[in-house]
Order: sequence, then structure tokens, then C-alpha cells
Amino acid sequence: MDRAYYLPGEVAANYVNTASTKAALTPIKQLVLGIMAGAFIAFAGAGSNVAVHTIASVGVAKLVSGALFTAGLMMVIVAGAELFTGNSLIIIGVLEKKVKVGAMLRNWFFVYLGNFIGAMIVVLLIQASGQLDLSAGALGGYTIKVAAGKTSLSFLNAFVMGILCNCLVCTAVWMASAANDIIGKIFSIFFPIWLFVTSGFEHSIANMYYIPAGILAKNNDAWYQAALSLGVSPEKIAHLNWGSFLLNNLLPVTLGNIVGGVVFVGCSYWFVYLRKSTKRQ
Repeated sequence: MDRAYYLPGEVAANYVNTASTKAALTPIKQLVLGIMAGAFIAFAGAGSNVAVHTIASVGVAKLVSGALFTAGLMMVIVAGAELFTGNSLIIIGVLEKKVKVGAMLRNWFFVYLGNFIGAMIVVLLIQASGQLDLSAGALGGYTIKVAAGKTSLSFLNAFVMGILCNCLVCTAVWMASAANDIIGKIFSIFFPIWLFVTSGFEHSIANMYYIPAGILAKNNDAWYQAALSLGVSPEKIAHLNWGSFLLNNLLPVTLGNIVGGVVFVGCSYWFVYLRKSTKRQ
């Protein structure tokens, strides 16, 4: 092909094969590639926290954080890994009857589990590294603040922000699939991911780093005091625990991510570009 990119209809057709390939991976490969992706996203979260923990302006902080966080999906796409949120697009293969629903759900399960393991490995390594002592413990305090804010969301807020997030994440994956070179893929990823983080939307896999990191950090008195100095109330910190992580954030955000990726991106593009060809067969 002479063009440096695929047209949208071509991307849709190509993604049927991509979905089939992802679904056909053995569970152990899905798990290992999921661990890698979870770690990549966690590295992006950790790095973005370092960059912005002393920035007073919320808008500027999110702008900087978003620019750095894009590296996470770049590593997933270019280095090759399996990310649960992007794998919402496997629905295209299901709708084309090239992937069974069971195979899609199996992929989601093992990739999601792998993502969690990868993120937790980075959480534990960051805790052990002493990095959160940066700026006299201010980074540790900021880590608690971010986590406490996420677990304070209502179920509906978290669900809707999960939808909005994965609309952009899956669009980034879709656009990267349109590019035939690395530079094209990087630029395709950069802007939608920058937009989602700057907007403050919720990504389930990123939260597998942000919230556990805060839960563990609050056990350090210096970081706890730093969080209080940043305006986080003792009540919010007390509410930051594994139960609130799972029920107040991870569950609604994951459901929202599925709706955003499956319905608003996967099903929409299948309907526009592939449904007619399916009916003609």
C-alpha cells in the first residue's frame, strides 16, 4: 500500500483479524502480556504523579500529567502488550462472527487479571524504592490525595467518567491501527490520551496503580501528614481502603470502560463500516 495510513473502513476490516489474533492467544500469553501492559500503565501513572505533585494549578497539573501518561499506551501498542480497555474492541470480531463471545470474555478475564498483577508489581516497587519521599514526602501525600479523590466518587460519576475515558482510549487504539509507521502510531495515541487524562476521566487499569499506591502510602505517617497539608480530610483518607477501591471505583469504572469501548467505539464502527458487507454475504 502506497499510503502511510489505512482509511477508516480498512481499519475496521483489519481489526477483525486483530480481534481474532487476540482472542486466539493462550491464557498464559494473555496473562503475561496483560502483566506487561499493567506495568506500562502503572509506570505512566507513577511518572505523571512525580511531574505534577508540586504544581498548584489543577488545570496545569492535569495538562502535564496527560502529556506524560500517553507513554503508557505507546508502550502497550508499540512494544506489544494486552490492555483490557483497548481489548473492548474485540467486540468487532464477535459481531463479524469471527470470535466467539466466550473467547472474548476469556481474553478480558486473563488480560484484566494480568493488568492488575502488573500494576501491583509497580506499586510495590515504587513503595520500596523510597520515591514517595520526594519533596520531603510531598509526593507520598499527593499519591494519597489522588487515590482518596478517586474513591470519593459516586458510583454514577465513576461509571460515566469510565465511559468517557474509554471512548478516547479505544479511539486512540483505533487511530494507531490506521498508521503504518511508529511515528504515526505515537501521534495517534498522544492526543486522545492527553485529552482523557487532562479531562480527568477514569481508567480502570490506571486506577489499579493510583489507588493501591495511595492505600499503601497512607500507612506512612510522613506521607499521611503531607496529604493532610494538601487539604485531604482525615475522613477521606479513612475511606481510602480496599473495599472503597473495589466497590466505589474499580467496579463502576470498569463497567463504564466496557460501555465506552464496546458500544461507543466498537459497535459504532462495526455498524458503519462492516454491517452492510456482513448482510451481503
